[in-house]
Amino acid sequence: MEPIIDARGIIKRYYIGHPNELEILHGIDIKVYPGEFVAIVGASGSGKSTLMNILGVLDKPTEGTYYLDGVDVGESDDSELSAIRNQKIGFVFQTYNLISRQSALKNVELPMLYAGMKGRARFKRAKELMAMVGMEDRMYHNPDELSGGQKQRVAIARAMGNDPAMILADEPTGALDTKTGRMVMDIFHRLNEVHGKTIILITHSPELAEETQRILTLSDGLIVGEREGSGHAGI
Repeated sequence: MEPIIDARGIIKRYYIGHPNELEILHGIDIKVYPGEFVAIVGASGSGKSTLMNILGVLDKPTEGTYYLDGVDVGESDDSELSAIRNQKIGFVFQTYNLISRQSALKNVELPMLYAGMKGRARFKRAKELMAMVGMEDRMYHNPDELSGGQKQRVAIARAMGNDPAMILADEPTGALDTKTGRMVMDIFHRLNEVHGKTIILITHSPELAEETQRILTLSDGLIVGEREGSGHAGI
């Protein structure tokens, strides 16, 4: 089986050639296979956000190669990278990133709109995804009329819009209380176990990381540990 993520020797530097040149990632190797639920854990400043931006094709490495679902990201131009982000990656952020003046349903439709899906098909799929996350009764509410947990469920539905190769979740429960965070994690488990989605969870929480199948520990820009998690919810 070919990996969805195949990152080799990933180095990221900023201010290249300047006296204050800064290297954040010092040579990261990661492979993630279809259907895996993987956590990347690390303290603040470990390089998690930088690595997430590269895995999510929001940034390019300074050195190294990154193949996403068989595509060499380093050889792709800006328009190709935009298409990769839209079609191959579903993003879920701690801050939700919903458009406040659009209904929850319209927010879910957005990635499909950018991908060129026709209106009727887009509306139908968005409704199905809202039902999948238990938000069918709040479809026409704007984000400011929703709780944090409801916003995150909308964000998960939006991430699934184009049936991406993987979902990249960056601290998805960080702004939620324990009960609501549990509900969100249960949705991720269902997406992984029932729908076969590959999920990368970026988190500082050891408890959440333990629920995944494999845990990678990042420290000072290096992968310093890899071990199995339980792969089960609510441990």
